[in-house]
Amino acid sequence: MFDTLTSSFTSAIKKIRFHDDEKALKKALTELKKNLLKADVNHKVVKQLLGDVEEDVKTAGIGKDQFLNSLQKRLHELLLVPGHQGFVFGSKPPTTILMMGLQGSGKTTTTGKLALYLKNKQKKVLIAAADLQRMAAVEQLIQVGASVEVDVYHDENETDPVKIALGARKKAEAGLYDVLLIDTAGRLAIDEELMGELKAIKNAVQPDEVFYVADSLTGQDSVRTAASFNEQIGIDGVILSKYDGDAKGGVALGIASQVQVPLRFIGNGEKMPDLEVFIPDRIVNRLMGYGDIEGLAEKTANIIDEKKAKELTRKIKKGQFNFNDFLEQMESMKKMGSMKSLIGMIPGMGAMGDALKNFDLENSGELKSIKAMVSSMTMKERENPDLLNNSRKKRIAGGCGMDAMDVNRVLKQFKNASKMAKKFSGKKGMQDMQNMMSQMQGGKMGALPR
Repeated sequence: MFDTLTSSFTSAIKKIRFHDDEKALKKALTELKKNLLKADVNHKVVKQLLGDVEEDVKTAGIGKDQFLNSLQKRLHELLLVPGHQGFVFGSKPPTTILMMGLQGSGKTTTTGKLALYLKNKQKKVLIAAADLQRMAAVEQLIQVGASVEVDVYHDENETDPVKIALGARKKAEAGLYDVLLIDTAGRLAIDEELMGELKAIKNAVQPDEVFYVADSLTGQDSVRTAASFNEQIGIDGVILSKYDGDAKGGVALGIASQVQVPLRFIGNGEKMPDLEVFIPDRIVNRLMGYGDIEGLAEKTANIIDEKKAKELTRKIKKGQFNFNDFLEQMESMKKMGSMKSLIGMIPGMGAMGDALKNFDLENSGELKSIKAMVSSMTMKERENPDLLNNSRKKRIAGGCGMDAMDVNRVLKQFKNASKMAKKFSGKKGMQDMQNMMSQMQGGKMGALPR
């Protein structure tokens, strides 16, 4: 998701990779400056970063490793702002969060994403529809709530957002909800009426924290509006939305260093699961092309049931992986978010993100055909694909709209994949897999050169 910044660091390091003199360092810094400004990083932030890196490298001795180490260290300092990381629960439920942002920032969608994130942590969440300004905002939130299967509080007869917020708080307390997320109104630009309304809601509800949703696509405008919200209302954290689009990446560095409010989450895809906790050292690793294995493990753990995973491993080892297992794994993968966001977490694989940005697991034509084919099978056939003789294949082909040749091809691919999975499930297979991953990480797969 930080493609522009990562590529700028790569091009800068190439200037110093095979040289260790001041001329090479100057070229690297010039290249870095040009690309950071191009990535929409504030000029003051760029000046500070370049000055610090230059001083570090000259002190440690000019070289590629020193340049890399300094860049990593200084980026971490820029992004590490005093305050909370991720979601912090209040001392007494319901933890109440006020969601703010300009109109079009993706605030309502982000509220749904945050609700799903909390729901996956086994929390009972209530969303309040307190945006009474934008036409159809309440209906949109109801649909968002339904899509993530979270309750939404709304009152069609109420015109006062303060009363909506208070009503939601009362319901959250009575219903023993763990979290209350209040979606508030936005505007196309900051005005006195908007600020007055938000202050009134904040004073009435006394939320545990205020989250500001910043549109990454607006670049430096996001930094300025975040600063204004912070000065006039006070915000405890920022969620960057639309980071999967054409955002240049500089907004993250700008908000952290200039507004001095911690970045809490990043929305890096259109799907509801596409929300990540913003942890500075992990983000810097992503920026440097080193991936985020911890983040990937956490995301996987939230979706995959440990008992089911052990049972699946047992079945794979015995060669008993069937079409029911396949469908279940596809559903789990969908819950993990976009393929691009997952690939970016694997060390050295960040460069493949663009190639997969339009790959949609849920709407893939190939996977849709396979699901239709499996749906045309009986339960016994799904559990034991060896039962599929020619007459059964013909019936399945007719039921899913595929021809017999395509059915045979998919069945052959499934059989080969099952064999491969069984091979890798043993000790020797796992060693082969680890060796393969080591080669991938050590090769030119997109990480910055070390």
